[in-house]
Amino acid sequence: MKLGGYEFYKSLGSPKHLVAPMVEQSELAWRLLSRKYNAHLTYTPMFHAKLFSENQKYRQENWIYNESDKPLIVQFCANDPACFLNAAKLVQDVACAVDLNLGCPQGIAKRGHYGAFLMDDWDTISSIVKLAHKELSIPITCKIRIYPELEKTIRYAKMLEESGCQMLTVHGRFREQKGQMTGIADWKQIAEVKKAVSIPVFANGNIMYYKDIEKCMEATGVDGVMSAEGNLYNPAIFQPVQYSSWFLAEEYLDIIKQHPGSADFAQAKAHLFKIFHSALPIYTDLREKLSTVRSMEEIVEFTQAIKDRLIADYGSASIFDGEYKTDGRGVRELPVWVVQPYIRKPLPAQEQKKDQTIEKRKTDEQDQKKKKGTLLLTQPNWTR
Repeated sequence: MKLGGYEFYKSLGSPKHLVAPMVEQSELAWRLLSRKYNAHLTYTPMFHAKLFSENQKYRQENWIYNESDKPLIVQFCANDPACFLNAAKLVQDVACAVDLNLGCPQGIAKRGHYGAFLMDDWDTISSIVKLAHKELSIPITCKIRIYPELEKTIRYAKMLEESGCQMLTVHGRFREQKGQMTGIADWKQIAEVKKAVSIPVFANGNIMYYKDIEKCMEATGVDGVMSAEGNLYNPAIFQPVQYSSWFLAEEYLDIIKQHPGSADFAQAKAHLFKIFHSALPIYTDLREKLSTVRSMEEIVEFTQAIKDRLIADYGSASIFDGEYKTDGRGVRELPVWVVQPYIRKPLPAQEQKKDQTIEKRKTDEQDQKKKKGTLLLTQPNWTR
């Protein structure tokens, strides 16, 4: 019998710490590393349902897991119920659930009419969720963004629950909040969604440090907290210990060695840029070295080189337990050898206005194309 709601949540071990689905970045090796540091539930990267169901090469290159990689939820983007169902059926014998991506705010999602750009098309969303709930042997879950209007966000969440969604992740930002315009996630809206539905709810947004997890759960009443960017810059974010960057980088590379195929060269390179982001502006020669590496062997050599430099300059401690100051935003002043969140600098007012104008122009152009019936589901070039 297919479990749902809180019965399903309990069957997963009542997870409190979740690693978000991230395109090209929540691959098997990264999921295994995060699990080692107290992640309770992980998601695959977002897969394109049409490509996944129709292109065997795409599926083989992206759908990579092993028996220690559980509990695991597979996320798809789609704007067609049958397409989503066909893709989901290919993983239902292994995955604990499938997730419908309703949160991606990127331009490619806008062009393809999926992710957060389905927020304008509730009929399609409901049809996808209803069909999957009816036909699959595993539950369907959803990850959403909020609307500026709280009342609309609540109606949206209730619609998803009524359609068959069994767990809901709420990213407390609007569709327009991305990149330099990311801003602060709205925990108040997440709290109201939690009150309004009877299925498990997870919060996503504003998690920079381990202590933020407890703060978020207290503020929102959610059943768990999902980390995306925070996890990318600190894969041990679900533990109260603050590790050195080189220590976690070596752990990650060891996992790749132990599990061949669990990450590719491009993924490893991208992860190391984030893990070492606070040290690279100091060691500019090594930043250049990482930019030009062309193999896993060279990535290992880079990691050893920056480890040697950091130890020579700051000592060999793999854990930071010293004193630190915080600024008005709660950002910690940590040594450069410690993993730490990436903090965006606020845009100057003039640049912010320019960015908003460009975004509005793009939106207007897409709306005109959509009215003419020219906006079709695209197949992004996500092959490596």
